Amino acid sequence: MNKKNTTSNLVFSTDGGRLCPQCQRKLTHCVCGKAAPKLEGDGFARIRRETKGRGGKAVTVIEGLPVSADVLKDTAKRLKQRCGVGGAVKDGNIEIQGDQRTVCKEVLEKLGHTVKLSGG
Repeated sequence: MNKKNTTSNLVFSTDGGRLCPQCQRKLTHCVCGKAAPKLEGDGFARIRRETKGRGGKAVTVIEGLPVSADVLKDTAKRLKQRCGVGGAVKDGNIEIQGDQRTVCKEVLEKLGHTVKLSGG
């Protein structure tokens, strides 16, 4: 007398690996294209200060934002305007010039992200 629930989502399968969270297909067969959501990781945006390879100049790096590339660019633009400095989006991370960790944390929390300060 086992009845299967036909409205449930697939939880685990060894058939093809990871599934797209939006269309529920294998990542290799995903039809979402650029609209596919980024894999979330642990759900925390991490903010750290880096100076390595930059001639001693400090840069604030924000990684782990679970958003698409367009939203990431828009968020970087807001952060740069709020801090009054330059920056860039590289490899899915936002780089803001200078040590702007506290300001970036405030802005990201207002946008609804869970933020952790990492590093020293």
